[in-house]
Amino acid sequence: MATRYSLVVQTNVLYYGDNLDILRRYIPDESVDLVYLDPPFNSNRDYNVIFKDESGNNTDAQLLAFEDTWHWGPDAEAQYAYLTNTARNHGRVPSTVSTIVAALRAGIGENQMTAYLVEMTVRLVELHRVLKPTGSLWLHCDPTASHYLKLVLDAIFDVRNFVNEIIWKRSAAHSDRAQGSKHFGRLHDVLLLYARSEDFVWNQPYEPLSDGYQDSHYSRVDETGRRFRLDNLTGPGGAAKGNPQYEVMGVTRFWRYSRERMEQLIAEGRVVQTRPGGVPQYKRYLDESAGRPVQDVWDDIAPVNSQAKERLGWGTQKPLPLLERIIEATSKPGDIVLDPFCGCGTALVAAQTLDRQWIGIDVTYLAIAVMRARLKDSFGLADVPVVGQPTEVEGARAMLVGTGLEGQYQFQWWALDLVGAQPVGGAQKKGADRGIDGVISFSTGPHGEVGRALVSVKSGGVNSSQVRDLKGVLDREKAEIGLFVTLEEPSGPMHLEATTAGVYTSALSGRDYPRIQILTIRELLDEHRMPDLPLLVLPAFQQAERVTKKAAEQGELFG
Repeated sequence: MATRYSLVVQTNVLYYGDNLDILRRYIPDESVDLVYLDPPFNSNRDYNVIFKDESGNNTDAQLLAFEDTWHWGPDAEAQYAYLTNTARNHGRVPSTVSTIVAALRAGIGENQMTAYLVEMTVRLVELHRVLKPTGSLWLHCDPTASHYLKLVLDAIFDVRNFVNEIIWKRSAAHSDRAQGSKHFGRLHDVLLLYARSEDFVWNQPYEPLSDGYQDSHYSRVDETGRRFRLDNLTGPGGAAKGNPQYEVMGVTRFWRYSRERMEQLIAEGRVVQTRPGGVPQYKRYLDESAGRPVQDVWDDIAPVNSQAKERLGWGTQKPLPLLERIIEATSKPGDIVLDPFCGCGTALVAAQTLDRQWIGIDVTYLAIAVMRARLKDSFGLADVPVVGQPTEVEGARAMLVGTGLEGQYQFQWWALDLVGAQPVGGAQKKGADRGIDGVISFSTGPHGEVGRALVSVKSGGVNSSQVRDLKGVLDREKAEIGLFVTLEEPSGPMHLEATTAGVYTSALSGRDYPRIQILTIRELLDEHRMPDLPLLVLPAFQQAERVTKKAAEQGELFG
């Protein structure tokens, strides 16, 4: 364990795997400036179900890409023992944290909520470790668990380092109301902001002044046509606050400014006396206002709706302006931003846009593929390194060991990313896929006509009948090319079956392309072989607009 503290942090990199393991293996102490995390939790269900007793349930606390649910089981039990037993954590967990976790288990029982809190606590301890003294952590959650998480964070960070509980209004209308329901519409998320120390980075964000505020407060216009308001010049608290006392325009008061500064303001025409003997006031121009300081209720940032240009079709995607505000407020250019539950990578896009370094972690390869495509489309980052992905056949085979259906999906998403294909069905893929796991688009004519290469991924035993099935899928879907990607080596009859499918002739290049192409994982990894396809007019994921300014807009990823 000691070697992790001497590591040099690697930035602008993605990590594939469990973020708890990644944090312990790769991220050094006090190396990160800002942590933002939006951990999944399925709170869109009956509140009582979350607290249903799960004693005897042997399902580990786990997260699936297609099922955001935590359960109490052996893994949660093991993490609980680590958090509450000094002999296991070797003093790395503060006693205050152990006490809180034990009390929560005793108070609310063994259920999905407790599993979630235990799994989150062990990760938050590590995230506190990697933060610099000037760093801060933002935890994005909802009211289902925010009060429990605040207790945990108070214990980890110290109550004195709590900064804000921010309410983000994520919906303008009811989203969970049903006939007969007995609650007000739930429209907000919670952002908990904690600092590592009182020296954390802070840049006050501002929002534009409303038209009504401008009209009511900046109602005066001077001879130059500039709108202004009159503001107080007197020093609150008088001498007790260190404010100087002297005469200005016949009025003696305690003032905000020194005599020298006051004389300068008078010379600049910034001190106004509206009537003889009246208290002088400061002339504050509208065009000099930075705006209204942002408060702890954020209702000015809209969620990612179905028409938003940045929409990727990712269910939990957060709007880019939200992450930009967070990153601008609590970090500086060049700082390192870490998102350990990266999802579709909005925090990374915001960090890159704002000239910060970044580290992204996710346990699903679908998220890794989405982030790589998004960073490539938005910034031209064509080769973002991914630590933890297989680099040889046995590593690919290990993705399938003991993980059941989840492992098959992870392998499938990883293999599709290898050939540059978009997953069919996206993050919510379930059940029958009609023989199609992914698709690659390419140009078929001079006027924007688009053809498709359909991809079938196989992680188990393969035979010639499966190649024959792919031929049938091409005919049924009227697609031009089929790619058969396999972990196991293909047989001679399989190659023969592929050959009988013939060729596709490109009207643009005049070239012939094998209509069925068999690619093995070994060839893709060891020989860097890629599909033989016509010119692509669309990347694997629908292309985002290149980022040339503060906003990164992007097309829909999953249709």
